[in-house]
Amino acid sequence: MMLKIWGRRNSSNVQKVMWLIGELEIPHERIDAGGSYSKLDSPEFRHLNPHGKIPVLEDGGLVIWESHAILRYLAARYGAEHFWPTDLAVRATGDQWIEWTQTTLLRGFSDVFWGFYRTPEQERDPAFIKGALARLNGDFELLDGILAGRRFLLGDQLSLADIPAGMALYRYFEMEIARPSLPNVEAWYAELQKREAYRAHVMVPFDELYGRLSF
Repeated sequence: MMLKIWGRRNSSNVQKVMWLIGELEIPHERIDAGGSYSKLDSPEFRHLNPHGKIPVLEDGGLVIWESHAILRYLAARYGAEHFWPTDLAVRATGDQWIEWTQTTLLRGFSDVFWGFYRTPEQERDPAFIKGALARLNGDFELLDGILAGRRFLLGDQLSLADIPAGMALYRYFEMEIARPSLPNVEAWYAELQKREAYRAHVMVPFDELYGRLSF
C-alpha cells in the first residue's frame, strides 16, 4: 500500500520526513493537515495521533508519529545501507547526531524561529532573541568544526544524521539574522541544495509564517 503522510508542506517536522521519502523514492500520498488546514482535532486524526501533532505516517495498518521515529522506521524498512547501517557502531555514530540535533540544535533554532520570525515585531523580546541566537550560532560553529574536510556530517555520503540538522539550514540562511562565518556549514548546505529531494521538500517558502504565532 502507498504510504500516507499527514502534515502541511511548510512544517519543518514534516519536511524532514518528506525529504527522506524523496531520497528513497517511496510512492506516497501527503495529506495537508495542521496550520491553516486544521484537521488535528478531528476524531479521524486523533485516532491516528492522540497528541494531535504532525507528521503522522501510515504504512498499511501501521501508524507512527514523532518525526525522528518516522525517519528511523523509513530508513530501517526502505533505506539502503548508508541510511540504516548494519554495523551498530556506525549506526550509533549517526544516531548521536540525530539526538543532539533534537535536544540542542533544533531547540535553539525553535527559540530563534519563534522568538524572532513567528512573533509579531511589536511583541518580540530582544534579550531573549539575542541569547537564543548566540546559542544557535554557537551550535552551528560547533558543526562547522565537525564538517571540516567532510561533504556531509558522517563523511562523503548523505546519511540519516544529515536530515534533522540539514532541514534547519534553509530557514537559518534565509532569515534576516546575524550569522558567524561558517564556511564548512555553507559548503554542506551547498551539497544539500544539489539534491532534488532537498530542493523539493525543504526549500519551501515560509513567508506566510512571518509574524504569526497561530493560524
